[in-house]
Amino acid sequence: AAMAARCRLAARFHHIHGTNIRLDASHTQATRVESFANGLCFSQEPLAPGQIFLVEIEEKELGWCGHLRVGLTAHDPQSLEVVPEYSLPDLVNLGDTWVFAITRSHNRAVVEGEEAQARPWEPFLLIARVRIPRDTLVGRSRPGRYSHILDDLYKMNVLPAPARRSRIGVLYAPQPDGTADMHIVINGEDMGPSARGLPTTRPLYAVIDVFASTKSVRVIPVDYGFPSLQTLCRLVIQKHIVHRLAIEGLDLPPLLKSFCQHE
Repeated sequence: AAMAARCRLAARFHHIHGTNIRLDASHTQATRVESFANGLCFSQEPLAPGQIFLVEIEEKELGWCGHLRVGLTAHDPQSLEVVPEYSLPDLVNLGDTWVFAITRSHNRAVVEGEEAQARPWEPFLLIARVRIPRDTLVGRSRPGRYSHILDDLYKMNVLPAPARRSRIGVLYAPQPDGTADMHIVINGEDMGPSARGLPTTRPLYAVIDVFASTKSVRVIPVDYGFPSLQTLCRLVIQKHIVHRLAIEGLDLPPLLKSFCQHE
């Protein structure tokens, strides 16, 4: 229960962030309001071993080159005198920070001329000893008439990694030698260790750089252990509706309605 509570607390953005970032009231949505830089965000709390910090790309912005950047840092955001303008190279140059740009090459995207092939869909993603419900890790369409068709496409993971509705996550997996490997997960697919030898003796915060063509991202909570009250409410609501499109017409608090729509 303590682990579940800690994970839910970390599933928000830290109040320390880049100068061009605006957070919503719940601290779960981060939007870069101008320019293409100064978009750094951090998890509110350090991550637990095996805990994924997952975001969904909400909005894109044309006219900029470059994509979302994701990683981990051993620097407490509260200790930063000034939030760096960029994660790469500024934050990384401070040391004890591992950040990678999420580009098309990170994803098993379909090359022009090839046909998309569905892969076997396993209910859980296994990374080392970590077991994560894969369904939560996969992007969703907006509620609508053809949502079920689009949801199947997201499960096939045929969209480019930086596309809208893609879900990008980062976690660290402890190793026998006392260090940890950092893994980036894109739409339920583990990209493998992106960095090795991370210290496990220091708290590690997630880093999300809302950079260039990525304008807005939303934190997607992932339940570990006992489900949260929000999750239980969502399950009851979804059980009594025909389709997610009907959620918009329900008399619910806006934050709960948004949570149900962005499962």
